[in-house]
Amino acid sequence: MSLHKWLEDSSAEIARQLSDVQKEIETLVPGRDFIIAEYPNVSRLLDDLIAILIPGYRGFGHSDGESHHIRDQISTVALVLQEQVRKAFEYEDKARGGNEVADTQARADDTVRHVFESLASVKQAIREDLVAAYEGDPAALSVMEIIMSYPCVIAIVTYRLAHLLYERHVPLLPRMMTELAHSRTGIDINPGARIGPGFFIDHGTGVVIGETCVIGRRVKLYQGVTLGALSFPKDEHGRVVKGIKRHPNVEDNVTIYAGATILGGETTIGAGTVIGGNVWLTHSVPPNSKVYNQQPDPLIKSTE
Repeated sequence: MSLHKWLEDSSAEIARQLSDVQKEIETLVPGRDFIIAEYPNVSRLLDDLIAILIPGYRGFGHSDGESHHIRDQISTVALVLQEQVRKAFEYEDKARGGNEVADTQARADDTVRHVFESLASVKQAIREDLVAAYEGDPAALSVMEIIMSYPCVIAIVTYRLAHLLYERHVPLLPRMMTELAHSRTGIDINPGARIGPGFFIDHGTGVVIGETCVIGRRVKLYQGVTLGALSFPKDEHGRVVKGIKRHPNVEDNVTIYAGATILGGETTIGAGTVIGGNVWLTHSVPPNSKVYNQQPDPLIKSTE
């Protein structure tokens, strides 16, 4: 049977089957007919926000960083952000069956003010992140090299911006932003995590940082590190309980090497500790510790 004949005979039935499943999916999505931000719009917004924080970053914004250029960007980007945040709040309100248009507008205005009033402190944290990267990586020849090529820059700057929205309980947008960074870099940082300045992720691919992680100052991670949940408690109906502390605390000046997995909301890695590669931890470690797996004894055979 030719493809044209098959399409003539089968396409209507396939479309009906897909439509039936779609109706089932839509019962899971309150407010499903409400149009909110699309990823291309959020991606452009994110790039514009990054350009305000790091002028000239990979071709975005003005490289001279003059205040009048930044002021023009702020005026433009703030209005775009306001629209996206308002839509997100309106979606949430409609999903809950409300109709508080005036309230969502006021919340959006307050959120945008919070974001832009916080940018100077965020930029100071990013400055410390860049210093930590330069001082922590012997392969880094300049801070400009780090800005222009290191994936951790995109991931951390995006996280710090998304966290400002998370603090104001903006739905959808913070996670969309950090998932964009995840797709670009392979580094997955939930916007709810609390991360101090001087944060450096070397290489970075496969790093996962959970929502309730609390990370101190001058912490360094290598690729493949997971700061995750140990388990997911369930309520009496068998549903996963949300909103509880699930992910570990990492105190100041901790280094965690490649492939380490640290799990649990009650797990704390004490200040000044070094966690070796591929370590698996589900309990706390006191400050100034060194945690390593037992050295393996590889078997080497001659091929001659």
